[in-house]
Amino acid sequence: MSIQNQQSAKVRAATIADVKALNTLVNSAYRGEVSKKGWTTEADLLDGTRIDEIALKDLILKKGTTVLCCETESNIQACVELREESDKLYLGMLSVNPEMQGSGLGKILLKEAEFFAKEKGLAYIYMTVISVRTELIAWYQRHGYQVTGERKPFIVPDTRWGIPKQPLEFVVLRKPIL
Repeated sequence: MSIQNQQSAKVRAATIADVKALNTLVNSAYRGEVSKKGWTTEADLLDGTRIDEIALKDLILKKGTTVLCCETESNIQACVELREESDKLYLGMLSVNPEMQGSGLGKILLKEAEFFAKEKGLAYIYMTVISVRTELIAWYQRHGYQVTGERKPFIVPDTRWGIPKQPLEFVVLRKPIL
């Protein structure tokens, strides 16, 4: 994607009408053979799906949670979950169409998340990333996120959301909002 096309990308809050497209996008970015076209795949770490339409609908309707989507030519190509938690913002489910990864859409959504946090007066953004995903952690670090040293267990409350192929844990990353 050229810079010109990147500038024509439109970011907006997702609606219920977007659930089907978001479900396809998120699962293609993280799981299955299609995800292996991109560099953010978890297919070698987890079996199963990343999310389903019911869970996406619940996220979109959840108070204090906003799902942003990024469109090019009226097609959703990327999304991110933003969840307000007192003085901080949780950033999760950052997903970019595997064929569009490296185009700058992920960076656009990170910037939008920072703008969102500033508007809400939140002190920082944090996220959890599977610890063995060193390339992804390094990408976030290049965008100002710092590994906090905190680790959290990788717990899958429902096997629909993935069956780990090895023991996994999360690292917590954080970026102050000034």
